[in-house]
Amino acid sequence: MPDIAVWGGPGLFVAAFIGATLVPVSSEAAFVAALAAGLSVPAALAWATAGNSLGCALNYGLGRWGRDRIEPRLASSRSGRAALRWTERFGLAALGLSWLPIIGDPLTLAAGVARVQPVVFAIVVVSLRLGRYVALAVAVG
Repeated sequence: MPDIAVWGGPGLFVAAFIGATLVPVSSEAAFVAALAAGLSVPAALAWATAGNSLGCALNYGLGRWGRDRIEPRLASSRSGRAALRWTERFGLAALGLSWLPIIGDPLTLAAGVARVQPVVFAIVVVSLRLGRYVALAVAVG
């Protein structure tokens, strides 16, 4: 993970992007570290939301355009199976849980597999990411 104190906003962007993929990196820890290193709240919100949302978009794209390869892989893990079931059962509403740890990343992949409309996906994901970081900023602030 990039050193937030050295890399600032771009480092937070990279950490948040990686944190949105299936790589086990905590974008929340990077966000708090960025605030502790002196990055302003608005800048931290912008960098983290952009990075995490684009990471989710990568997941969505992999699910959408790599459906034949991704769906079996999702089905092979417990959180992936849950994500597929929830997406199948609840559709777009399941994406509302995509901000959660463990199940959130597979839900963004499952949204791609289910071919959720890209604009709707983007609105939901960006709103949830921003909301999560705002809540975190308030909590540590």
